[in-house]
Amino acid sequence: MLSISVLIRGCAIPVAWKVIGAHAKGSWRPYWEGMLEHLQGSVPVDWEVLVLADRGLYAHWLYAAIVACGWHPFLRSNLAVKARAVGEETFEWISRWLPAPGAKWQGVGDCFVQPKSRLRCTLLMQWEVGYEHAWIVLTDLAPEQANVAWYGLRTWIEAGFKDVKRGGLGWHHSKMLDAGRVERLWLAMAVAMVWLIGVGSHADSQRPLACLEQLPATHIARQRLQRAPTQPPVRRLSCLQRGRLVLLAALFRTEALPLARFVPEPWPETVTSPKRALKPSQQRQRQKQRARKKRQRAAQRRKGAA
Repeated sequence: MLSISVLIRGCAIPVAWKVIGAHAKGSWRPYWEGMLEHLQGSVPVDWEVLVLADRGLYAHWLYAAIVACGWHPFLRSNLAVKARAVGEETFEWISRWLPAPGAKWQGVGDCFVQPKSRLRCTLLMQWEVGYEHAWIVLTDLAPEQANVAWYGLRTWIEAGFKDVKRGGLGWHHSKMLDAGRVERLWLAMAVAMVWLIGVGSHADSQRPLACLEQLPATHIARQRLQRAPTQPPVRRLSCLQRGRLVLLAALFRTEALPLARFVPEPWPETVTSPKRALKPSQQRQRQKQRARKKRQRAAQRRKGAA
């Protein structure tokens, strides 16, 4: 399943998708380019659109296709890339800018050594304490106009798939085998999600905000806080489920069904740790696990080569 979605309040509404057979061969490039071309012109020209993708999806052609639509790519890369800042002559591993957790850097430079894949872009990099890997984002926005924290919005895609499956519409129970039928089912689900999330986002915006700052330092609510102080409260109920409950309540009360009203929320300004930092003993245990998996993969490669 390949999909492009619009993000709002922790949800993702699919606007273009392509279902491919599990054993189908060939490149995904034509499908992505076709979906982007289909969406071109559907967004007002004065809107600022960011296109976020997982680090496994980065490609030079995808970056160019997004720019051709008049949108801004916000694509993640990994540390196994060489780059040079403007004014430098030699390429070096970008890990030099992120030697340890807590480091960050942003600026314009050239990525990738090979001339065919070389790209002049803005690099946004930050290794927040508590994360296993650094965030390395490539974009065409100027450094002073972009914030690496915006990449945190990409996690809403995962929440969108949860809404489509066990967290909402139950697509995983359909057991469909024909790709065309799945695509038509997704059309029906996408229309339903527009209504449910639209109603739910308005209801979510009306919820009172928790203010721990007004509580004493010894209050039990502060002691049980599991998130970082700078991290926003966890949304216990998705906007899709909240919208569904609002519609059900209106039906039970024989009231007029509410219309969709999308209420966005501010973009993140800081990268916050997903949880409290691990203890040194836990960090060493995790490093040992990663080293063990690395040795196992190397042994499997040697066994396959033999």
